[in-house]
Amino acid sequence: MRRLVAFLASAALPAAPASAQLVEEVRLGVMQHNICVLDCDNAGKEDGPGISGELVFASPDFLRVIWSPRPYVVASANLGGDTSFGGAGLQWNWKFADGWSFEPGLSYVIHDGELSVPFPQGDPRNDVVSRSKVFLGSRDLFRASFALNRDFSDKWGIQVMHEHLSHGQILGNGRNQGIDNVGVRVIYRLSE
Repeated sequence: MRRLVAFLASAALPAAPASAQLVEEVRLGVMQHNICVLDCDNAGKEDGPGISGELVFASPDFLRVIWSPRPYVVASANLGGDTSFGGAGLQWNWKFADGWSFEPGLSYVIHDGELSVPFPQGDPRNDVVSRSKVFLGSRDLFRASFALNRDFSDKWGIQVMHEHLSHGQILGNGRNQGIDNVGVRVIYRLSE
């Protein structure tokens, strides 16, 4: 287990922010892909669970001014062959009870999903394609996440999380259907 964790950490360090040099946590779990949260018009168009992994780094001193978020890198592979993504961002961790914490995060990700409808507007073939695909409008997206963490020991914990991917009409234009995922991940802490 330690070899796998060390390998993942060393592979991700070049992608991590230069100021974040210490990997604190490794997270791995499964996410249900494209669920209904608020706007259910697009929910269920893509299928399959996703395997989600994350490396969380120590917060550099200069981020104290914004409550010391921790940098992280994230990757999610959709096992159904639909939208997968990877990226980096910041997350805050606020403890609210013994062994419990709330963790919001924001990141920039790049995905391999569909961008736009392949046929001209009004073409009847659009209806068929639109029933089975989510169109994200931009190759790069924002990822907003919210997690509830439960620690079981100094080393191990579990996390229930929700993530929303969208370009928010900021990173792209056109279709912006977005994707919501929810799941559970195991947390393993490397720091002593």
